[in-house]
Amino acid sequence: MDVSFAVSRARPGFSAGKYPAECATRVVLSHVTSRWGVLVLLALEHGSLRWGELRREIEGVSEKMLASTLRTFEADGIVHREAQGTIPPRVDYSLTPRGREIAARLLPLMDWIADNADDIVGTAE
Repeated sequence: MDVSFAVSRARPGFSAGKYPAECATRVVLSHVTSRWGVLVLLALEHGSLRWGELRREIEGVSEKMLASTLRTFEADGIVHREAQGTIPPRVDYSLTPRGREIAARLLPLMDWIADNADDIVGTAE
């Protein structure tokens, strides 16, 4: 028996020889690995940031997409939103323990991507 096939059968979300469409892992995967989701997680991995700081750190993200990503992560228990009762209003975003765990797991993937991106993009052109 091929060992790689046996390992793939034991993967989370893999059931009855397939990755079922209704599996909760797909929902979480789409949140975490969305274009902006990964960047939000990595930006917050260094510590708490305000809205404007996040926008500056994640170049190209629209207000709509940043707000949507942060709302999704807050609902998922990945990001904590803390609103201060000050004028002007201040809102800080930080990772929850769950968020810190997923960010730590993303770092090796991002290291691999950074190490290989130039070669991959260079050959794709």
